[in-house]
Amino acid sequence: MGFMENTMSTGKAAKLLGVTAKTLQRWEREGRLIPAARTGTNRRLYTESQIREFIGLRRLGAVPTRLVAYCRVSSAAQKPDLANQRRVLEEFVVARGLANVEFIEEVGGGLNFKRKRFLALMDEIGRGEIKTLILAHRDRLTRFGFEWFEHYAKTHGCEILVLNQERLSPEQEMVQDLMTIVHCFSSRLHGLRNYRKKLDELLKQDVAHDAQNQDRHPSADE
Repeated sequence: MGFMENTMSTGKAAKLLGVTAKTLQRWEREGRLIPAARTGTNRRLYTESQIREFIGLRRLGAVPTRLVAYCRVSSAAQKPDLANQRRVLEEFVVARGLANVEFIEEVGGGLNFKRKRFLALMDEIGRGEIKTLILAHRDRLTRFGFEWFEHYAKTHGCEILVLNQERLSPEQEMVQDLMTIVHCFSSRLHGLRNYRKKLDELLKQDVAHDAQNQDRHPSADE
């Protein structure tokens, strides 16, 4: 760089762009966004103007075009449910006359936000690549917080189409998720009880310690 300009790390640049550091690394490999410089220890550096320009280019870029149908069940034992879900979505797609729809299938709990394909999907929506996301039921995407994800998609030009087929929301899965919630809160309560117990012990020790010090060093009034 021929002049001094404010630079930022990969982490800060990724945060400003609303993507992960891994996505930035991939964009570099694809030639989409090359770091302005590197430090002596080979860390990537980006300039503020570079990031501003890239954000502008993305906003002026192509309109989202990809259509994705997302199917999910919680466990491998529910593979028949997964196949049924896909079949219903395929029928819906044909009935609507939608072409070139990509199908994503995933096995993972609706309370798990670290699902690999779910995260990749959110990244793609964040990059403005997906025009329509099709779901058999809203809880196929997430058990809770669907409204937030719907808002997130909308702000990135993605519409979510939900068939809301109750029969495609397995009852057993709901029971499993409820058990997970109960277990989670039980663990937290147990942890809080242990924390309170240790706190009480420490307080008693402090009181005893203060009493001993009082015995050893009587106040000047005595």
